[in-house]
Amino acid sequence: MKYTLTVRRVAELDITEAFNHYESVRLGLGHDFLLCLEEALSKIERTPKQYQFMHKELRRCLVHRFPYVVLYFIEDSCIIVTAVLHARKNPSSWDERT
Repeated sequence: MKYTLTVRRVAELDITEAFNHYESVRLGLGHDFLLCLEEALSKIERTPKQYQFMHKELRRCLVHRFPYVVLYFIEDSCIIVTAVLHARKNPSSWDERT
């Protein structure tokens, strides 16, 4: 089955925040983060059902090299990314994004 991937606006803000943080740590590190995130999103789009459930219908995929997770759910043939958060962030912060 072919899936379409949609990133919610709030998840885009998460990505921007992480990018800015890593760029402030070291110039170019934010771009490395984006490349690893693109890889994770590509994997999700190819095989979305392979990743484990976090909460109810919400699944997670780890971002390689960075302590971030992509949280998403599948609705028909759509993959909806609800958050891109630091792995140690309080779970209550992503619970409301389902």
